[in-house]
Amino acid sequence: MKKLRDISLTVITALLLYGCSGESPRPSLYPDYREVTVPKNIAPLNFHYSGKGSGRAVTTFVSRDITVRISGKKVCIPPAEWRRLVLSAEDDTIHVHSSIMGDWDIMVSRDTMDRYLTYRLIEPGYEVWNRVEIKERDVASFEERTLSSWENTSNACMNCHIHKGENSMFYLRGSRGGAILSRRGELRKLNLRRDGMISGTVYGDLHPDGRWGVFSTNIIIPGFHTGPGKRLEVFDTASDLCIADFDKNTILTEPSFCRKDFLETFPCFSADGTAVFWCGADTVSIPVEIDKLKYSLYKTPFDTLTGRLGPESELIWDASAHDASVCHPKASPDGKWLVFTVADYGTFPIWHRECDLWIMNLATGSSRRMTEICSPDFQETYHSWSSDSRWLVFASKRDDGQYGKPFICHVDNTGTGGKPFLLPQEDPYLYERTLKSFNIPDLGSAPAAFDSSRTGLLYRGPDAEIFD
Repeated sequence: MKKLRDISLTVITALLLYGCSGESPRPSLYPDYREVTVPKNIAPLNFHYSGKGSGRAVTTFVSRDITVRISGKKVCIPPAEWRRLVLSAEDDTIHVHSSIMGDWDIMVSRDTMDRYLTYRLIEPGYEVWNRVEIKERDVASFEERTLSSWENTSNACMNCHIHKGENSMFYLRGSRGGAILSRRGELRKLNLRRDGMISGTVYGDLHPDGRWGVFSTNIIIPGFHTGPGKRLEVFDTASDLCIADFDKNTILTEPSFCRKDFLETFPCFSADGTAVFWCGADTVSIPVEIDKLKYSLYKTPFDTLTGRLGPESELIWDASAHDASVCHPKASPDGKWLVFTVADYGTFPIWHRECDLWIMNLATGSSRRMTEICSPDFQETYHSWSSDSRWLVFASKRDDGQYGKPFICHVDNTGTGGKPFLLPQEDPYLYERTLKSFNIPDLGSAPAAFDSSRTGLLYRGPDAEIFD
């Protein structure tokens, strides 16, 4: 309520000032593309002005001998003209002059970004979900296609999508659902559960060679905070790790990763596939001691011949030393970095405003908060690397505190991120008009080998394959 009251007072004050002065607020632009570094294969950075004089704005883009001039508050750069600007400015800058906001530069990197960004469109609230879709966007253009739609799957929920090169996987819930695996062009529906497991698989990752998947099995309980400033909490009462073999339709478990007094979750493979990073915590009394549930980060060897996790695990980020909790580790494809999210406690940071992205140097083990890309007041979560390890995409609520949006930043060879920028849209007003969050943005180097029609047929088709 305090936040709403503060916002209301701000709006009233602005209206009073406008009524007294006869002038609108100072000009601004959205999305803010000033002083950002972009890949050379990005779509046009369309934006719009608001505030004083925005209707009379003239914006000029200059790159060497190329000049593009656009009049008006809505700045939509023709794709052909944008391409000429970018090609001229590779490893250099596009200079922008605005008649109402002055000058800035757009740095164009020679590093390209994976072209295919997948995300789930879903309402940001926690009361209901409805009409969920998984979309794939070509970041080099504005083309978007649907990989799975509520219309073809009896309005079933879908989540936890993963991409690894040409391979991908996501879960379709509902009576005809399963884990939808696309591997080497083949689309399969899998029942990733066998006798003795506490649940079906939940969070996971695909091995670089496509044969294996590492997963957590979780008994998940939602809860609601009664105090101000917090909303939904989701926590595990039990969780284990397992390995799925997609060639043999088997699931392997190890006793050391199936303990009742310890929680294991959010596993991911290292870049070369010889290790698994995962998060673990001692069990606590839930929900009374939820603020004491703090996960550390571990690394365990993985045998690529047998598909088994090694017996010894290394603690690489100690929750007790930081008095915080880690989740969502993602290794850079070049094997140099590990990015993960850090919150005060728990494993569901989507409503934790203190949640930030951290980066670890895997050669030295040193880690730090990525202050250069994190917002001061809102959470950053669900990140994904480009295959060249030079670009990071993540979801952030920094715009309004409610809707997650896909932000992109360049990461240099020292692990330092550039100023994040919003995935550009053909309509620069789209983010302000949509009622959906862009959930779990995930980069892929190749387009998915299926669409919503094939997904719908698979959902309505035969039962999911059984795993032993």
